Amino acid sequence: MNVYVLVISAVVLSLICVAVKANRVRQLNYIGKYYFHKGIRRNLAQKYPQLSEQQLDLVFQGLRDYFRICHQARRRMVSMPSQVIDDAWHEFILSTRIYQQFCNKALGRFLHHTPAEAMPRPTLAREGLKRSWRLACALEQINPNKPKRLPLIFAIDSLLNIENGFSYQLDCKKGAAGAYCAGDIGCSSGCSGSSGDASSADSCDASDGGCGGGCGGD
Repeated sequence: MNVYVLVISAVVLSLICVAVKANRVRQLNYIGKYYFHKGIRRNLAQKYPQLSEQQLDLVFQGLRDYFRICHQARRRMVSMPSQVIDDAWHEFILSTRIYQQFCNKALGRFLHHTPAEAMPRPTLAREGLKRSWRLACALEQINPNKPKRLPLIFAIDSLLNIENGFSYQLDCKKGAAGAYCAGDIGCSSGCSGSSGDASSADSCDASDGGCGGGCGGD
C-alpha cells in the first residue's frame, strides 16, 4: 500500500512539474509576442521626439527583454539598467488596468516599480543590477564573465544617445567619462522591479548562476 501511494504521489508531482513548466513557456511566449498599445508608444515618442519608429521598436523590445528577465528571476529583485526602457515601463504602468492584466498573464503576479531609495537596504539595487546582468546575458547567450558585447537593455541608452541615460562600457580601461564599467558594475539605475517583498531571495536557477567578480551589470 505504501509503495502504491508513493508511486501515485510521484506521478502527481511529475504531472504538476510538467504543468508548471508548460505554463512558464506560455508566459514567456506571451511576453515575446505582446503588443504595447499605441497610447504607450505615443507618450514615449512625445518624451523622446528624436527617436525614429525603428528606435522606438528597439525600446519596446528592450522592455520585453526586461519582463523576460523578471520572469526568470522568480520574485527576486531585478534592477532596471536603462533610462529609456524605464520610461517606457512607467508609461505602461500608467495604463493601470492593461498593465495589471499583462502582469497576471505574463508573470502570474503584479510587478511593482520600486525606486532605489524605497528599498529596504542600500545594497539591494546593486544586487538587483548584478542579477539583471546575468539574466540579460543568458537571454542573449553572452558569456557574463567575458562578454564581447552588451545585452540590449545595457547598451540601449548609449546606442540611442539618451540624455541622462546609463552608459556601460565593456573595456574598463578605455571607458568614456561617466560610463559604468561592465566589469565592475555598481548601482547605476534608480528603480527596480519586484513582485513582492523586495528582500525575498528564492533559490537560484541555472540561468542566474555564477557571475564571479568580473561580470558587468546586473
